Amino acid sequence: MKTVQTDCLVIGAGIAGSVYTYEAARAGLQVTLLCCGTWDVANSDLAQGGIVYEPQLDVEGLLKDVRLATAGLCNEPAVRELSLAGCEAVQKIFLTDLHTDFSRDEKGQLRFTREGAHTKNRIIYWKDTTGHSLLSSIHKALAKEKNVKVLENTAAVDLLTLSHSSTDIMDRYAPLTCFGAYVLDNTTGQVYAIEAKKTILATGGVGQVYRHTTNAAHAYGHGIAMAYRVGARVMNMEFMQFHPTVFAKGKSFLISEALRGEGAVLRNCKGEAFMPKYHPLKDLAPRDIVARAIEEERLKTSHDCVYLDITHEPAEHTKARFPAIYETCLKEGVDLTKQPIPVVPAAHYFCGGIYATPQGRTNILNLNAIGETACTGYHGANRLASTSLLEAVATGYLCAGADVKDIQTQSFRLPQPKAWVVPEKQPDLNLIKQDLATLKSTMWNYVGLVRSATHLSRAEKILRHLHNEIDAFYKGYALNQELLDLRNGTQTALLIVYAAIKNKHSIGCHFIK
Repeated sequence: MKTVQTDCLVIGAGIAGSVYTYEAARAGLQVTLLCCGTWDVANSDLAQGGIVYEPQLDVEGLLKDVRLATAGLCNEPAVRELSLAGCEAVQKIFLTDLHTDFSRDEKGQLRFTREGAHTKNRIIYWKDTTGHSLLSSIHKALAKEKNVKVLENTAAVDLLTLSHSSTDIMDRYAPLTCFGAYVLDNTTGQVYAIEAKKTILATGGVGQVYRHTTNAAHAYGHGIAMAYRVGARVMNMEFMQFHPTVFAKGKSFLISEALRGEGAVLRNCKGEAFMPKYHPLKDLAPRDIVARAIEEERLKTSHDCVYLDITHEPAEHTKARFPAIYETCLKEGVDLTKQPIPVVPAAHYFCGGIYATPQGRTNILNLNAIGETACTGYHGANRLASTSLLEAVATGYLCAGADVKDIQTQSFRLPQPKAWVVPEKQPDLNLIKQDLATLKSTMWNYVGLVRSATHLSRAEKILRHLHNEIDAFYKGYALNQELLDLRNGTQTALLIVYAAIKNKHSIGCHFIK
């Protein structure tokens, strides 16, 4: 089995993994950046609304809004530290170093907007493709960086730990320590080992375990499942945030909350603006409240969607502010300047994950988790709009700084890992697709926006059986990306179900009827 070594192995090339790579490589570390597909496919790239940023951050004001949106369950010290670090990193990396595109006024000053549950305009953005602007600018810089090796179409299979993977039998007595990962070359089917002093999980969210989602392909919670298998602590797994507004006809895609920030109004099929009945903030209420209100209106009216209406705003302004959304809706037959947009909720952002400090530290030595894969507690029971990119930037930034110091001052042992034996028999892709469909429909029908004890019990039975079947199936066949998606997605889904069953009280985006 081939074995290669690097200083830092970063699994996932979204904004968190890319910021980490940028900072670590510029400090002189050798970084290997892993992407299971092409490196531009990430949840970060799909982020529309914006990123929280203030040159002199009013951290207590932001914390007040975070506290409200997260149902009082946020980790307040982490919110303070990450918010300050995130604004510092945005200024240093994206505004100063990379000159990333952000929308500006005629004097060249940054434009600030507001989204749901914010009490002031503190969000900077680039039209309606902020995530793409951030990610493309930092990827251009990384492509020129000599200390960075990008491996596309290469997926992590399992983490290397001293107690599980070393050929030295006495390593079973060592503290729980990670030293890299087994990886799959998706073009050749070869499995080999990458050993690293620091391994960083930045695999993004879990939305693909649901039938309807805004997430990128392969967002099945790979990092969470791999970390859990080797003993990492996971937490807040019941808190799956559903975005209230996803296009409901034809191809599903996100309709940014920023439209409501710019004046769009939710209406039922009768044309009635219904959000004033549900919350004082009306259409800018926290997302879980908006999403459940939409579901209630759909049930009341026996209609398959509600409508987001921005037709009362000047058409040219709407087209300039939301060009990508305008063009995408138009392709689906909806001119949003002339007619309301049909919308429904869909699985969006995961507030739980691998427990991590603001510096990305987990309970496993030399294994870090950053971005949406991690749970720092910033998002509590329900994320505040446009804080996800901020947290991703901050955790990548802080984690890289801490790792640079560790690698400069500490010694690291990278033993010979056990060989991975790859069976020759190819898996039946039809079976895998059928099991993925079962996974997605089970999570959507029983562990969705509104949950019950009966539904969760049914989901647990189905997913435990599926997990056992997949575990046996997995060992006898050659690996491919779909099989990894199925294995890790089922494990992550079970963790969500177990946490939802244990939490018998409605809070934030975990709603029990």
